[in-house]
Amino acid sequence: AAVSVIIISEGKLLLIERARPPAQGMFAFPGGRVEHGETLEEAARRELSEETGLQVEDLSVFQTCDIAGPDGGFALTAFLANKVSGTLQASDDAASAAYFSIAEASNLPMPLSMTECLAKLAERGIVPVNPPDAE
Repeated sequence: AAVSVIIISEGKLLLIERARPPAQGMFAFPGGRVEHGETLEEAARRELSEETGLQVEDLSVFQTCDIAGPDGGFALTAFLANKVSGTLQASDDAASAAYFSIAEASNLPMPLSMTECLAKLAERGIVPVNPPDAE
């Protein structure tokens, strides 16, 4: 099992650039594998903190999907985060971390699962296609 955390601030999404293979150089939501004995929420909180330095008080499930892979794949649960605190700083498996509009994100290299998730966020009106500060 794996988790990711969707953080939205002023109409923009927090994405990290992966620092290590297999997704090195690709952009995604902070997240990773669930460790033995962790709940999905515990893993989401840990991965977010490790990769960005941020903490979150409230998580809700946005979607769960199956991701195919060479080792058979895995189930990915994406959480929407509320009440985020801390100072954003890329670390662990994150080469960089920044906020992007849907339009900006669509030009970044990312896994197909991310592209599909971005489309669902825009479709459901959770993230505006044109954020408030877009030109």
